[in-house]
Amino acid sequence: MLAAAFTATNAKALDITDDLTISGYVDARAVAPADPQSWLKGGLGKFRYGGMQKFGTEGVLQADFKVDDGLHLVSVLRADPDTRSVIDALETYMRYDQSSGDLGWSVKAGAFFPTISLENDDIGWTSPYTLTPSAINSWIGDELRTIGSEATMRWKSDLGVLSVIGALTCCNDEAGVLIADRGWAMDDRPFGLFERERVPDATRRIFHAPYPARTGMFDEIDGEVGWYLGAVWQLPGIVKLSVTRYDNQGNPYAATARDSAWRTKFWNFGARTQFGSLVLIAQQLSGYTEIAGPGFEADTKFQSGFLLASYDVEDWRFSVREDLFQTRRVGALNNTWSEDGHATTGAISWSGLDGVRLTAEIIAMNSRRGEYVPAGLGYNRSDIQVQFASRFSF
Repeated sequence: MLAAAFTATNAKALDITDDLTISGYVDARAVAPADPQSWLKGGLGKFRYGGMQKFGTEGVLQADFKVDDGLHLVSVLRADPDTRSVIDALETYMRYDQSSGDLGWSVKAGAFFPTISLENDDIGWTSPYTLTPSAINSWIGDELRTIGSEATMRWKSDLGVLSVIGALTCCNDEAGVLIADRGWAMDDRPFGLFERERVPDATRRIFHAPYPARTGMFDEIDGEVGWYLGAVWQLPGIVKLSVTRYDNQGNPYAATARDSAWRTKFWNFGARTQFGSLVLIAQQLSGYTEIAGPGFEADTKFQSGFLLASYDVEDWRFSVREDLFQTRRVGALNNTWSEDGHATTGAISWSGLDGVRLTAEIIAMNSRRGEYVPAGLGYNRSDIQVQFASRFSF
């Protein structure tokens, strides 16, 4: 049922010149997938892989060019056979950092992942703990990108480090379409800046619309500026707490010939602590997305939370995470797109060679969703995905 596999992480970056640093990884894996076709292929499967997909591979490259003291130009590219163009950009931005004594500030401008996660802090929106991030951070990678600017102010004191974050964004008006029409999913493939995302075939079938269909994600449709505000308090070596309010300010009535805008807003809370080799991370996100048009309005409430524990023993890392998630479609046909679910993830990683990380991961998910029934999948599903991965980093 399972062939051999290979996938691993973490090596030294390549200093091409004094000002240019290249880093990244090549990842290959073998998979025992869940039965349903993955949502990435138009199905209703909740994982990155599904059906007959047995293998996967990708490469991510980050170039960091030092323009001047404190000023960097960063670009992150991904090569993936499942991307129509094969190569796409995940992030491209300018970053400037400045500090003086106990005060510091930084600013980003361009296209980048929002400063939200305490879990996905590796290159290319990856996690050092598991192959597959939580439902929350999978969704952020799929639907959210800051295309605009973000500023951070930092104050150091005897009570720790307090950071205040604010951003103005454009071009994320379609954010909300997946959480409403697909629901929560767990995958480690954030969408590229120029990709068009697959809309579930089952959704199109319900409305007797042609499929397969795709939607843009990082477009400006209504001319409104989105924003988010956040705060992070960190007591080094003890605890890190964060809170974020996000609102894309989308006009739910606005649309182009191909895509529609969604009004999406949420609260996000995170906490991280460490006891020796044990790391604990918790995150909770709850929000609301809306689309409307002549004679209709569709509102979806969504929420998810997880608790992750990870323990290091020499070259080994053992991680376990429990996710809970829910959506509620308000109004007509609400049973079709409403869902409840939970998932347990376990991962074991070995990093005994420089630049290599070998990981085995299993995810067991139970989900209940009305959209499964007309697709012949039953209302209540229990699905398992197993992966063996080797990641070679540089």
